[in-house]
Amino acid sequence: MTLTRFLTLLRRTSRKLWVRVAGFALLAVLSVAIASALSWLVPNTLTEPLGPDALMPVLTILASSMLAVSTFSLNVMVSAHRAAAAQATPRVHRLLLEDTTTQNALGVFIGAFVYSLTAIILFRTHFSRPEAAVIMMGVTVVVVTLVILAMLRWIDHLSRLGSLDHALDVTEHRTAAVLRRHANLPDLGANPMTPDTILPGSVTSLPAPKSGFIQVIDMGALDDCSRRAGVNIYIARGPGQVVLQGREMAQISGSPSEDLLHQIANCFLIGDMRSFEQDAEFGLTVLSEISSRAMSPGVNDPGTAIEAISRMERLLWDWAHRLPDAEPPCYPHIFLHGATADDLVTAAFAATARDGAGTYEVAKHLMDALQALRLCENDPLTQAAETMQARLLDHAEKALPLETDLKQLSQYH
Repeated sequence: MTLTRFLTLLRRTSRKLWVRVAGFALLAVLSVAIASALSWLVPNTLTEPLGPDALMPVLTILASSMLAVSTFSLNVMVSAHRAAAAQATPRVHRLLLEDTTTQNALGVFIGAFVYSLTAIILFRTHFSRPEAAVIMMGVTVVVVTLVILAMLRWIDHLSRLGSLDHALDVTEHRTAAVLRRHANLPDLGANPMTPDTILPGSVTSLPAPKSGFIQVIDMGALDDCSRRAGVNIYIARGPGQVVLQGREMAQISGSPSEDLLHQIANCFLIGDMRSFEQDAEFGLTVLSEISSRAMSPGVNDPGTAIEAISRMERLLWDWAHRLPDAEPPCYPHIFLHGATADDLVTAAFAATARDGAGTYEVAKHLMDALQALRLCENDPLTQAAETMQARLLDHAEKALPLETDLKQLSQYH
């Protein structure tokens, strides 16, 4: 397993809800064990006022209340995620599951429950000395303080959890991070694969080991393989694209050994779903789905479509202004067809141009956004925005009922 692959899997695991909750529960059990181990340090004068008789009622209240709060919070989280998936798009559910505020709140609540329940069991079974109650009283005060702070933050978070605004914010934030990485390292640091790229006369096909979406490519490990073997690697399928088991996903110059082909194949992380790590188009696609769903007859919410368009316009504008000047590639022996300006504009606006062309307010806002992107000092983005404007006009000619509205749109193009 390559380092990038390991770090990616570790990062994904750390974002899972059960990991953080289990971490807080483990800390709770450790605090009880440490308190029992340090009980010999407690002076006898503190045992009577802060002994088990004073501690047990507090632990009982904490255990019963935290069980109820944890159950209620889980129900709220599930309902909010379902509502967000229904209002926005099912893809946003994956981002909401990684919400650290929700994970921390549930972790504190369940951790407090585990702590109090463990302490009660130890004292009821006489496994802990009475002197340990003094230390546990101090720990309990800390736990109660953490519960209060987590509850206040959780209440504030509930006011937005599951709302359409929250779904848009989360998606835009993640997309912005991916586009920043894409702008700083176009084509993942490889040579751009273009129609002018000339492949050597002898190449070996690298078949996909399984079917699915390419999620992450470990470019550093690929570069090591290419340098050690003295070969060039031509990646045919990039992050976000589908591969089928046994079908070609890359080509290697020359006649590499089976061991080298296996090492190169291990540099590709293939999963069942698209992911945000290296897929620059996916976040824009999710925002586009939110916009397109807002224009469906069952929802009919032009305001949400307009807001999604504005967010995608802002993302593409910032992406274009972060693109560095032409520099030598970081991995000169690797060739990759990464996401182009045309790919990004299509992922962002194609669906809305189709579904929103019949609503003048949405079509005009989309035309304004594309016009602004045309003024960006980035020739590929300018050309892609101009092409999308023509596409929008084609849809509008068939969808807009009034000729005057169509003339208003046509003046931009």
